[in-house]
Amino acid sequence: MNILLTGISKGLGVQLAEKLLSNGHNVWGLSRSKSEKLGQLLKKYPNQLKWLSYDLSDTNNIRNKIFKEWIGLQTPLHGFVNNAALAYDDIVTNLNFESLEKMYKVNVFTPMMITKYTIRQMLLHHIKGSIIHLSSISVHTGYKGLAMYASTKGALEAFSKNTAREWGELGVRSNCLVSGFMETEMSSTLTENQKNRIYKRTSLKKATEVESVAETIIFLLSDKSQSITGQNIHVDSGTI
Repeated sequence: MNILLTGISKGLGVQLAEKLLSNGHNVWGLSRSKSEKLGQLLKKYPNQLKWLSYDLSDTNNIRNKIFKEWIGLQTPLHGFVNNAALAYDDIVTNLNFESLEKMYKVNVFTPMMITKYTIRQMLLHHIKGSIIHLSSISVHTGYKGLAMYASTKGALEAFSKNTAREWGELGVRSNCLVSGFMETEMSSTLTENQKNRIYKRTSLKKATEVESVAETIIFLLSDKSQSITGQNIHVDSGTI
């Protein structure tokens, strides 16, 4: 399979890429910067892993830079994993429009445009493909300071469900993986006290394992999940 993956350089993205590559798949990865781990993967899998440095806040050059010049129309895409996200956390009364607009470009507008061209690529090559958007438990249960961030993920969930309805007849599936709080760079700004308060709201009383999220994504990309579409799959340690 050829899988397009955003946010490949760190955390869940680089771990997911490694799993896909070790299973023999080809990964087309996007991120602004190249981490040490990503550099190691590029050396280990020179024929399977393609990487492009791209700022996802640039919504205007997606077609030319990503799909025409880099992937190319001749490459069949079997899956798209929308993993990258920008976190802008604050209380609503402090809302800054410029920060909100940039977050929406990265978290919503660019993923929607990439989905557009991914589906076109799938249709061109007669591929029954799988699209997966990373959502957040913050959409479904409130957290102070996450209203703006949660709104972007809620938009993705609505977009994904309607995409599934629109293109299911041609075999294109679309799902959201609703992740709980993981120990990643995005959550590294939280204090231990803040993390513990979040984890106490889960059934398992601990962080969501990155490994568990990655394995679920691989399942959703595979034919083993061919009857699953239009769903929000919760991997969140049982957040209540």
